[in-house]
Amino acid sequence: IDNIVPDSLKEETYRFKRVIGGYLLDLQQRVADAMEKLEDGNPTDNEIKKITTLAKDKLSIVPPADFDQWGRMEKIDFLFTKLNRPLRVCGMVKNEGEPGGGPFWVKDSEGQLSLQIVESSQVNPEDPQQREILSKSTHFNPVDLVCYVRDYNGELFDLREYVDPMTGFISIKSKDGRELKAQELPGLWNGAMADWITVFVEVPIATFNPVKTINDLLRKEHQA
Repeated sequence: IDNIVPDSLKEETYRFKRVIGGYLLDLQQRVADAMEKLEDGNPTDNEIKKITTLAKDKLSIVPPADFDQWGRMEKIDFLFTKLNRPLRVCGMVKNEGEPGGGPFWVKDSEGQLSLQIVESSQVNPEDPQQREILSKSTHFNPVDLVCYVRDYNGELFDLREYVDPMTGFISIKSKDGRELKAQELPGLWNGAMADWITVFVEVPIATFNPVKTINDLLRKEHQA
């Protein structure tokens, strides 16, 4: 079980759930305002600059290197496409050695960078560079997500359109004492949300209290 919060820590945990929820709504409103200007097809050059800054600085959307040389309509089309998608804000805690995924910049097959939650089983252990990057990761994914799944007109997104089917992976499982390999589909919060707008925020480690083995109940957080 990923997170069992003792009564003594519930108030702080609830507070940060509200914080990331509020931040999601703030970002969503900014995106909706930008989308209305872009849909009109006639935003001013200054508005395009402001929307680009929102995309880059608040939503970690990385435009191509030659974006500044693009024509006006090309910029509008790019921003419209990148902003018109589901949005998630993911709370991340400092990495204290828990097994699981974490926040990373990922480069896709077309060379585009995006923020993704990467599981350790998605990393090639034979690649020294990947192994080093994973070992130096500073934060851990406690699966603390808030999501907005409607577009700026209030219509539900078809979430199947935002899955990266190439992110399936082989994981190691065990059954009856035997080690097994399992072919897994894109995970819910990594490959299945690969094309969402993703924002990472740090939340206190006190909000994450996993119980994955009986020994975890001996942690000080779970002592009365």
